[in-house]
Amino acid sequence: MSYLKKLGLGKANYDLKPYVPVEGFDDACWQGWEAVIGQLTAAIQSRSLERIVVAVECYTGVLDEEIVPKLRDGLKPELWVQSEHEAFKPPEHIDDLLAPELGGDDPIFGRMTRLTLEDFIDTDKGKKIQSRVESVKRGCVIVYGAGALLCCEPDIIVYADMARREAQLRQRANKISNLGVENRELKASLQYKRSFFIDWRVCDKFKRSSAKRWDYLLDTCTEGDPKLITGEALRAGLASATRRPFRVVPFFDPGVWGGQWMREVCALPDGPPNYAWCFDCVPEENSLLLGFGDTRVEIPSINLVFAHPEELLGEPVYGRYGAEFPIRFDFLDTMQGQNLSFQVHPLIDYAYEHFGLRYTQDESYYILDAEPGAEVYLGLRDDTEPKSMLNDLKTAAEDPNKPFPDEKHVSRFPAKKHDHFLIPAGTCHCSGANSMVLEISHTPYMFTFKLWDWARLDLNGQPRPINLERGAANIQWDRTQSWVEPRLVNAITPVAEGVGWQEERTGLYQTEAIETRRHWFTCSVPHDTRQESVHVLNLVEGAEAIVESPDGAFPPFIVHYAETFIIPASVGKYSIRPHGDAENTRCATLKAFLRINA
Repeated sequence: MSYLKKLGLGKANYDLKPYVPVEGFDDACWQGWEAVIGQLTAAIQSRSLERIVVAVECYTGVLDEEIVPKLRDGLKPELWVQSEHEAFKPPEHIDDLLAPELGGDDPIFGRMTRLTLEDFIDTDKGKKIQSRVESVKRGCVIVYGAGALLCCEPDIIVYADMARREAQLRQRANKISNLGVENRELKASLQYKRSFFIDWRVCDKFKRSSAKRWDYLLDTCTEGDPKLITGEALRAGLASATRRPFRVVPFFDPGVWGGQWMREVCALPDGPPNYAWCFDCVPEENSLLLGFGDTRVEIPSINLVFAHPEELLGEPVYGRYGAEFPIRFDFLDTMQGQNLSFQVHPLIDYAYEHFGLRYTQDESYYILDAEPGAEVYLGLRDDTEPKSMLNDLKTAAEDPNKPFPDEKHVSRFPAKKHDHFLIPAGTCHCSGANSMVLEISHTPYMFTFKLWDWARLDLNGQPRPINLERGAANIQWDRTQSWVEPRLVNAITPVAEGVGWQEERTGLYQTEAIETRRHWFTCSVPHDTRQESVHVLNLVEGAEAIVESPDGAFPPFIVHYAETFIIPASVGKYSIRPHGDAENTRCATLKAFLRINA
């Protein structure tokens, strides 16, 4: 089937590698190990010090096997110290330290850690390293690894950064270990869990506290192809991103229920049996590309949130959420695929008590495309008995030959293109087969409780975890069909209109902090962040549109069908109109922002 033809698109134009151009710093970027070593050598020599100390602070997930020999052989230090090996507490002590945070044997859930990188350091070992560094009177000393900055007083700071997407791929390939331990043979899902609750939180705290001191950032995301930029160039790039529309780098993953729509519409490579997810705006895990001439430097997009939270998010949003990006856009593709797992998200009190979260995953499904007969499972039947449903779920979880009778308990609604289904926390739900969903939600990380997964195995042939006990504690039993239909299914109301455009409110539900607006337009539509909330948009209809500043504050920014893009709160006024192949045709965007005065 040609989804492009069905959508009225002549060709796939989805940009898989969007970037933020950084003007005036092309000479502050070096690519390849020879150039990187050359620049660091020049920086060391330029200091004219008898002894110079270089700290190479590392984010968890960098590939030591590549970086260490390149730096040691290239810079030839008088003393080399590897902080994670020489300053950290013994691995068994670290395991004991982390055990309460990791939730014991729970294969998925833990608690966001309050630990810091200092908690991993053995104080006596750290002092001995400092003494060794001070004993060197001439030449170069390099302290390398996570916690390097805690073990010395550096003259030059290099931060070796790592995108979380690449770190996950390395975990799946058994290439890296978790922070402070050697466990590269551990199951990738457990490595990810430990990274999610511990390593990333610990390294992020230290990253935020040290970033203004960095002399260089080393992009280590592509093995064998490092890029080095000055701290000044990095900070200029991040500042530039807060003053203009931009996109983060999307990434796509297969799944047991995945479909074929994104493969065609987004021009994805063959290889995986399907593509289930696209994370198109999840700054917690997406990367941001900075462009220096023809070179693209990859950094975690969370760096931008940390560096400029108020300009990016808006003062009221930053005041409420802190340096977290609270809006998430992603795709769920079941076209020629299967139903998602039947699931529920935790209520706010439960999320805080069990996981330390300040908000929960309220969300919605916006239907980008659907085949005839597609459905969304949302809420419960009016005659559902809680005890009966839980007994049926328990039986299904214990015996795959006795499937859950969803038709007995679950409410279903037909799904067609441009429908919008609202899913406040506590509402049972899932997308059915043969639909393409733009999922819009709060971003409290990864807390979804699967109630039933259609008795299937994952892509590795393993059972997918069911979270029935946690799910049962959060199901809102009054969210039945007669309650859901008038409140959560296409609760669309007109808001405003102008020459060639209409604005509609499409959600979310009144308990949710996110507001969504759909604009239909054939000419320019005015928008305004009012510098209060970041805007996240997706072009849900039309081949191409252009985002413009009324006073030329940023260069025109072109977006294509299904691309998600971010408008920082500091931008203020902007407009969007059809462009290119979509000129003089009807386009539509879906916009999400935080309700400020709710």
